[in-house]
Amino acid sequence: MRLLPVVTLSISALLTCSCSQAQSDEAASGGKTGKKKEKQESLENRLIEESIPGLRRTGSLNNAVPESSGLARADQSGTFYTHGDAGNSPILYKIDATGKLLYETRLSVPNQDWESLAQDNRGNLFVVDAGNNNNSRQDLAIYRLNPASPKQIGTIRFTYADQRKFPPAKSERNFDCEAALWHDGMVYLFTRDRANQTTSKVYAVSDKPGQQTARLLTSLPINGEVTDADLSPDGKRLALLGKEELFLYEGDTFQALLKATPQRINLPGVGQTEGIVFTDSQTLVISTEEGSIYQYTLQGQSKSGVNIGGQ
Repeated sequence: MRLLPVVTLSISALLTCSCSQAQSDEAASGGKTGKKKEKQESLENRLIEESIPGLRRTGSLNNAVPESSGLARADQSGTFYTHGDAGNSPILYKIDATGKLLYETRLSVPNQDWESLAQDNRGNLFVVDAGNNNNSRQDLAIYRLNPASPKQIGTIRFTYADQRKFPPAKSERNFDCEAALWHDGMVYLFTRDRANQTTSKVYAVSDKPGQQTARLLTSLPINGEVTDADLSPDGKRLALLGKEELFLYEGDTFQALLKATPQRINLPGVGQTEGIVFTDSQTLVISTEEGSIYQYTLQGQSKSGVNIGGQ
């Protein structure tokens, strides 16, 4: 952990030096921008991977998906669903681990600010339209669908049990939800603290369509802003994604996970991390708003002796 600032600084210095050299080379050769850019990106990716054990860049969306903001497993191993956030079309994109676009499905519901994808054990997806930067929205929604029948969409409309003003005072703006997961018939929502960046409130709604009040369960002390969440297939690990960081919780039950002390894993230099999903209990796939796709394999030992990862 103590080495991270030094490593990050070293990456920055090397990239600056490389960029300057690339610019000089380009001017001398008359310009081969595409190849220079590829070399620069390759160097950057290599340095990031070398500085973060367990991290590997597997591909790029290459502008096929604008501002990837959520991830879920698709029907075939190694494939995923993702989507863009506010201002983008209401489209579900199916991609592979290299970022290749396999196909896209336009949904008949609006994309006010899609921020997360949750997934149940029957293949249903929950598109969480709850991005709320200003904490002023009163039209929050979760769209439930099965990708095999995308025209059949159920809507969960909800309000937060403890929100009274729209927007509340600036010091109380913790009603922006960019992270969600499904567990045992419930969709759990994790807020991004826009006021103090010190807590993520956890709410729950039923996974059944209809008007609901999101019940406040707890507030997690977390030094950062949560941008996505997922639960491992065995139910014993909770991953909360932040900007260039990951918070990993361990416990035998979901209730125990919400009471655990997280391990913080720094991901310096990877970009605006927005989507995360477990592919198995040891492996995570992460997407960034800039379009990079990473695989992160958990490393090290947990308090219980299980290999989990970190630095």
